[in-house]
Amino acid sequence: MSRNPAVQAFVDQSATALRAACRGEALRAAETVIARLGTVGGPGVAAARVPVCDWVGRALSDVPQARAALGAAFAAVEGQLRWAPRAGSEGAFRDSHANAVILGPGGLEVRTDVWVGVTVMAPGVRYVDHDHAPEEVYLPLSPGEWWNARMDWADPGPAGCIYNPPGIRHAMRSGDGPFLALWYLPL
Repeated sequence: MSRNPAVQAFVDQSATALRAACRGEALRAAETVIARLGTVGGPGVAAARVPVCDWVGRALSDVPQARAALGAAFAAVEGQLRWAPRAGSEGAFRDSHANAVILGPGGLEVRTDVWVGVTVMAPGVRYVDHDHAPEEVYLPLSPGEWWNARMDWADPGPAGCIYNPPGIRHAMRSGDGPFLALWYLPL
């Protein structure tokens, strides 16, 4: 099976951005993701959008120069994604954020060895504290802050990354503008 050229361009730009931004544990996790994405997954699922996805376009219009190529590659696949709020979310939080898997379960390529996805949040939103077994690397496409049990709230800047070790409690939040970030989890 061959990979959709737009998805391949996103994979290639992800690899470039991850290698430029990550160091230490984050780079090791990123290299695992990159290696696994060297093979193509199974056929993906149909697209779906929720109203908060209207913020994606605004966030993409302001992607920092350091992430412009990755932002453009993401924009080329974004309309094909199945967006949904976090399972079990309620009220205002449910309506002010959405996640989509790009590569992994429910993504453009169904995979069991890696998850690559994206989160969008409206301005002024704090994502719920959560944890999961796999480690995780985030690449921001817009300003935002991250927290985990080992660090205070931090903004990695337009060319930075955030690393969450396996099982650590963590969260993120938007500021005055929309939040858009990609996440990479080797399984």
